Amino acid sequence: MSRPPFEVADIVRAAGDTFRDKNRSWLTGLHRKVLSAIEQCRTAALGGHKDRCPRCAYQAISYNSCGNRHCPKCQTNARDRWLAARQRELLPVPYVHVVFTLPHQLASLTLYNKRLMYSLLFRASAATLLEVAADPRHLGADIGFLTVLHTWGQNLLAHPHVHCVIPAGGVSPDRRHWVHPRYRFFLPVRVLSRVFRGKFVAGLQHSFRHGELRFPGALQSLAHEKVFRSFLRTLFRHQWVVYAKPPFGGPQHVLHYLARYTHRVAISNHRLVSFADGQVTFRWRDYAHGKKNRLMTLSSEEFLRRFLLHTLPRGFVRIRFFGFLAHRRRAELLPLCRRLLEDTPHSPTPTTLGLSAEKVAAWACPRCGATLLIGERLTARQLQCGSRRPEVFADTS
Repeated sequence: MSRPPFEVADIVRAAGDTFRDKNRSWLTGLHRKVLSAIEQCRTAALGGHKDRCPRCAYQAISYNSCGNRHCPKCQTNARDRWLAARQRELLPVPYVHVVFTLPHQLASLTLYNKRLMYSLLFRASAATLLEVAADPRHLGADIGFLTVLHTWGQNLLAHPHVHCVIPAGGVSPDRRHWVHPRYRFFLPVRVLSRVFRGKFVAGLQHSFRHGELRFPGALQSLAHEKVFRSFLRTLFRHQWVVYAKPPFGGPQHVLHYLARYTHRVAISNHRLVSFADGQVTFRWRDYAHGKKNRLMTLSSEEFLRRFLLHTLPRGFVRIRFFGFLAHRRRAELLPLCRRLLEDTPHSPTPTTLGLSAEKVAAWACPRCGATLLIGERLTARQLQCGSRRPEVFADTS
């Protein structure tokens, strides 16, 4: 993919200082760290190294990446290493994609209680899948899956939802055979929606009773028990959105499918169209009106504000595993799943996708095409004081 003409880093460098000055009241140290990391990513400020070609002796200098998980430029290598580690966990069955979305009425409460609300979203969606799948009326099996948190919509506003990728089927209660799904969409979405809503609202009630929720600013009225109960009742007036796709393929497809979701940030650099006169224009898909592709223009300040809405709490894990893929269970249950599937007729043959956990060179020699080798490491001081200007910008995350 060609290098985009504009990057989020360009916007931060041009408008970041003004944005910080105007928004001191709510910017946290974590917000400032994210802005600083994106601003310095692949610049001399982070140091670098000399690269050399073993074939033609070409040399160049590469800058280091910031490695911040909110940076649009630093996710490719992290994603590839993560996907390579997932290869050994694949099962020879089709996979299913299910999405659980929080209603817009919870957006403000979520932004002021990110850690609690995002954790509850993980727990409620996982408990829903496990409970409905275990019901003999639907599947009657123990399932396993991974869940990825996304907090944004295409317009960069808050839109918390989780993507669940699930092997289609599960282990029978007696652990003697693999149970195949009876529905085209794996599990009935209306049942999933009702159970998910009930579990999430119950979690909110529990958090309120234990004083775990914050109600700043316009949310202060919700701190009163009667008002909060009334608010919760409004959440039952609408069907909560649970979206399910039919099975999309076996292990030969699942990693490439996961690559679209696991290490994404709120907006990629390739969606940026222009940045001029303090205005940022980017592409977005309007799902409310037939998935039409549109352009949106925001001031640089509003763009950065929306971007920072999706800063995750420190140490928050945004990819989690449940059921027989949970870390404490997979060593025992994954081999069992494979043995059961070997006895199942017409199970697809597992496929190796050629991904490696080893880091692949990001860059080839522009003269002869050979793989460049990393040589001398350079500190930020050496780069800033050196007379030679770097010739290339490689991702070394």
